[in-house]
Amino acid sequence: MPASSVQTAPARSWYLASSHPRIACQQLAGEERADVCIVGGGYTGINTAIELAERGLSVVLLEAGHLGWGASGRNGGQLIRGIGHGLDQFAPIIGQQGVRDLKLMGIEAVQLVRERIERFAIDCDLTWGYCDLANKPRHLEDFEQARSELQSLGYAHEMRMIPRDELASIVASDRYVGGMTDMGSGHLHPLNLLLGEAQAAHQLGVHLYENSRVLRIAEGPQVRVETATGSVVADHLVLACNAYLRDLHPQLSGKVLPAGSYVIATEPLGAERARQLIPQNMALCDQRVDLDYYRLTADHRLLFGGACHYSGRDPADIAAYMRPKMLRVFPQLADVRIDFHWGGMIGIGANRLPQIGRLPDQPNVYYAQAYAGHGINATHLAAKLLGEAISGQASQGFDLFRQVPHMTFPGGRHLRAPLLALGMLWTKMKEAL
Repeated sequence: MPASSVQTAPARSWYLASSHPRIACQQLAGEERADVCIVGGGYTGINTAIELAERGLSVVLLEAGHLGWGASGRNGGQLIRGIGHGLDQFAPIIGQQGVRDLKLMGIEAVQLVRERIERFAIDCDLTWGYCDLANKPRHLEDFEQARSELQSLGYAHEMRMIPRDELASIVASDRYVGGMTDMGSGHLHPLNLLLGEAQAAHQLGVHLYENSRVLRIAEGPQVRVETATGSVVADHLVLACNAYLRDLHPQLSGKVLPAGSYVIATEPLGAERARQLIPQNMALCDQRVDLDYYRLTADHRLLFGGACHYSGRDPADIAAYMRPKMLRVFPQLADVRIDFHWGGMIGIGANRLPQIGRLPDQPNVYYAQAYAGHGINATHLAAKLLGEAISGQASQGFDLFRQVPHMTFPGGRHLRAPLLALGMLWTKMKEAL
């Protein structure tokens, strides 16, 4: 991967430019002992640390870069109900009740984020309101089915079908045939959420270390985790690296494919012009394979993302690549400057269900990864389930996720992404029919 890759050197994002002050974190030096060592300083790692610290366990967390360096600090900021895709496919494995429980956890996951923000008074621009946008009439049928199902599950938030002739009240674009709003989903500043949670973890006594890339892991009854400048000996290990796990644990990294997603942020549009684009300040997302997602920021910019890439290669100029996509939705922004552009990797599994569990041959090594674009809420759910399991608390949800098998992507490290890119191209061709 070239040095300019978003995997190693992300461009400066609007999130970085508008983030709150960070807590001071040192590099690991010498040896530490803890009940749990966590590798990865994103939502999964930080929130698992909170869950464990609140249960009285000592925790050391190691981050290779800075806290929130990965997808947790770069994503589109959309907080949307649900986990996984096509959950009914798992009925032969976990039964109909198991599928229902997964769907209920998809609702619970958003509530976990809400509660975390409220409990620790995290300033992250949380705004409620989301709209699924239909590219084709059949998408509206899917929305109706989803709404009926959520109502049968006791979903407490308003959901409303939006016909095409009312869509201007949601978005100033003629690209869609309708939509469905959901007032139980919304958007936020993802990096400020992460930094607020890191502050909470620090206050709970978690030892947070940055610039502490893990080089070796020695598994056993006690796990030894080594960096270039120190080591941690712990009873339990949590691998929370998601798309950035790479060679640290090939058994797990082969089950998650890093896929590039890219974001641009316009210059400030002013409150009036911004609200002309998205009158109710909702987060929005269409239904295509290489979907568009967008929203307004607190300082009245349009933040526009999408273009999920499986090729392993990033656009040479993200702004030039994404701007035409934005103008297809909002041609009225042709005169607007792009102030920020960045990208990063999300983790996707073959069956699109988050992978949460522990290694069968190393029961004190836990992991969570492959959130497939629903990372803000799914990571918080994963952290709760990991906290329950590691602390010895009965966790029906953790056991449910462990039952679902996850295939290793074929092709090995170098061929895996190109092979999947071909598969996704075929899917996009079928989508166009």
